[in-house]
Amino acid sequence: MRASTNWGDASLPEAADVVVIGGGVAGVSTALFLAQRGVSVVLCEKGRIAGEQSSRNWGWIRKMGRDYRELPLMIESARLWERLATEMPEDIGYRKCGATYLARTPAELKRHVDWLESNAHFGLDSRLMSSDETDRFLGRNDHQFVGALHTASDAVAEPALAVPALARHAETLGVHIIERCAVRMIDRAAGRVSGVITERGRIDCANVVLAGGVWSRVFLENIGVAFPQLAIKSSVLRTAPAEVRCKGAIGSERVSIRPRKDGGFTIARSGAAEFQLIPAAFRYLPHYIPMLRDRWQIMKIRAGRQFFGPLGRTSWGANDVSPFERVRVLDPRPDDSLLTDVMAKARDLFPQLSGVAPVESWAGMIDVVPDEVPAIGTISGHEGLTVVTGLSGHGFGIGPGVGLLAAQMVTGATPIVDPAAFAPTRFTRRAAA
Repeated sequence: MRASTNWGDASLPEAADVVVIGGGVAGVSTALFLAQRGVSVVLCEKGRIAGEQSSRNWGWIRKMGRDYRELPLMIESARLWERLATEMPEDIGYRKCGATYLARTPAELKRHVDWLESNAHFGLDSRLMSSDETDRFLGRNDHQFVGALHTASDAVAEPALAVPALARHAETLGVHIIERCAVRMIDRAAGRVSGVITERGRIDCANVVLAGGVWSRVFLENIGVAFPQLAIKSSVLRTAPAEVRCKGAIGSERVSIRPRKDGGFTIARSGAAEFQLIPAAFRYLPHYIPMLRDRWQIMKIRAGRQFFGPLGRTSWGANDVSPFERVRVLDPRPDDSLLTDVMAKARDLFPQLSGVAPVESWAGMIDVVPDEVPAIGTISGHEGLTVVTGLSGHGFGIGPGVGLLAAQMVTGATPIVDPAAFAPTRFTRRAAA
């Protein structure tokens, strides 16, 4: 039975065991797994469920290429996606169609070889393909690629369908979802969380999960916690339906492409993003120098009106209109010049796309931390607050695993993986008073 989606008109409860801040894949998954454990949950979303990056990502559910620290959690998350896709009555476009990383040069191929060798102990089905096998896989015969890394068990889904479906599933388990309801501040008593102050009023609770995506840093700075998370803009397009020999999700340095449920393709370029200059960018710049150095050829640095925008705001009170109310949904303009080049590279990879036009383009703001590994855990001095953020552009696939781990940490259950690698305290320090 499909649950109601009249979330914007939902009433504000007086109390709950846990309030989850943020209606993206991480927040929704956390709420869902808390509810499965009999916990009463209110999820507050300032705009709409999956309105930002959780509906704007590529839709890959991949283990391949993951950082070794998050790979155990991603393996569990892949299992959760497969299970959730069968539990929910809605078709979210989930299919285990595989993922492939192409290599044009020996240096690219060596990176894939190194990843495969260093993660062999995880027992994945990832394997290398020769140049000839890669040509056959792509339907080519020109040996443009020296090889590829392929993982047949990797999957895809449609983000714009999947996260709202997860929210409706969570609602059937008792999660109280409220859209257009920003949490302005956390209320504390005797040194720990006692409730939250929303734009509609107060909710009593003993625990808060902050899953605010790019807004998490802004929220934390307002309560005196310096957290080096920044936002980068990523641009994506989709095409009309096309007859293209594309087996699963395919990534390369020039273009990445995923077949969609509607017969079209989602197309983008890995790592090509816009690093926006705001006050926090200067404050935390030393943390990001390695990333900028590695990606200087494909990452743009831009300054503009966003310098004084909502992500630059760091101080307000419980009775003030917060940045979250001023901007309900971040909807940045896509990089048209980048996407023109990306589409040209997609047509080079698959000539069958030559007569196929893009039908939509969009951009999303990605919450990035310096090591690009999620931050999941508590903040010293803020008992009852659990932070879930920094999914760094690959959070859709790992989202259910992140949510389950967060739910286990909040309830004191045995964690699905060792959470030490995800501790937010690897970055935080007390902000100056």
